[in-house]
Amino acid sequence: MTRLTPFCAMLAACATLGLPARADVPRVVTDITPVHALVLQVMEGVGEPDLLLPSGADPHGHSMRPSEAGALDDADVVVWIGEALTPSVASSIESLAADAVSLPLIDVPGTTILAFRENALFGDAHGEDDHGDTHDDDAHGADDHGHDAHAHEDHDHGHDHSGADPHAWLDPRNAIIWLDAIAETLAEQDPANAETYRANADTAQAAIAEVEAEIAAQLADAEDLRFVVFHDAFQYFEARFDLQAAGALALADNASPSAARLAEIRDVIRDRDITCAVAEPQYDPDLIAAVFEGVDVETMILDPLGADIEPGPGFYADLLRAAASAFARCG
Repeated sequence: MTRLTPFCAMLAACATLGLPARADVPRVVTDITPVHALVLQVMEGVGEPDLLLPSGADPHGHSMRPSEAGALDDADVVVWIGEALTPSVASSIESLAADAVSLPLIDVPGTTILAFRENALFGDAHGEDDHGDTHDDDAHGADDHGHDAHAHEDHDHGHDHSGADPHAWLDPRNAIIWLDAIAETLAEQDPANAETYRANADTAQAAIAEVEAEIAAQLADAEDLRFVVFHDAFQYFEARFDLQAAGALALADNASPSAARLAEIRDVIRDRDITCAVAEPQYDPDLIAAVFEGVDVETMILDPLGADIEPGPGFYADLLRAAASAFARCG
């Protein structure tokens, strides 16, 4: 009688039950929760990715903890936004995961890329379009799901507001494109489960398209919304759903606005009849109160990384809906 080792017995049991051989499933690591949610959907029924940055962590300044470094060291595939968002992940990949397959989503062909808006004011909120440059090699092309997508070209990743804005996950069309890239990357590493990855990506893409349509209907009457943002993190969402911020208090993440910038924003609030401001949870309430002292402006708290949303497969749709609800309340 042939005796099976525990490892072989596990594989035999998987084959008997028609389940994936877990030992062959690649170890996948993701950087931020929105990316983690997309990969979770693609890997459903096969495995689960690790999340490097805990909810609420600052992606630009996060220091890798030993457990996170260990996950990266064990990774077969790293799916992340790119160096401009998480520089610590970029340096750690080089030192800890040099043999892993790296998939920076910002570099996926077809991704809509917007340049940073460099000035405190973004032009006329209801006139001049100041969403930045979109890199475009082939003009507008349609992706496999019928969506228009701006083609991608190489750009400067430096997070100094002279290059591309890395907050690209807030455009659902980008997520739809990235799901294909994630599925194909995993299929190459794990051919036995390739069809599962691709089918899961198709399902997730259809669900995101439905959420986009739902939000477009919800915000259909919000094009005249007059608002400012504390940090310029939402322009991908704005551009996709025909919104336009009038300006931002701070360009860089976690940067404190100067006195001159605060005065400029106050002038904008008065001159353009701004009714709403979108702030992120890390901003000091005293700063928010000081900026809007004496003016009737409602403040909405919205985290572009969804720190208050439970991680999981439904996280990405929940994040988009939370953003839509915040802007709808502004209106």
